[in-house]
Amino acid sequence: MDTRIPPPLVAALFGLLMWVAARHLPGALELTIEWRTSLALVALLAGVAICLAGVLSFRKARTTVNPLKPETASALVSSGVYRYTRNPMYLGFAIVLIAWSIFLAWPPALLGVLGFVMYMNIFQIGPEERALASLFGREFTQYCSQVRRWL
Repeated sequence: MDTRIPPPLVAALFGLLMWVAARHLPGALELTIEWRTSLALVALLAGVAICLAGVLSFRKARTTVNPLKPETASALVSSGVYRYTRNPMYLGFAIVLIAWSIFLAWPPALLGVLGFVMYMNIFQIGPEERALASLFGREFTQYCSQVRRWL
């Protein structure tokens, strides 16, 4: 595996960068705290729900949830939320970052979400997919042809 940074930490670091940029650069929207909080809460709950659905699917299949050791997977999970996205946990983190950008009320913060997605594609998902292809072969290749990486 090429990466050693846990994805929740990667998401937190991008969230921190978004906050620092929003605090020090112009361009904030004039939204009341009530609107920002309400909209962000909806996105936050959606992101957490998608992420938890992914974790629960892994638990149900009795396979590892550890993103740093995909080579230890004991099952290819393709049911539940995994019928719609190959990476619901990472999708959930991205939606949580969208919630954070809404709360910050600074549109350029969405670039942090894009940065997170790009980072994950290169340094996390790519290595994971290589490990899973090695483990599950044709079954994984077929799954990839039927289900998108993100949505």
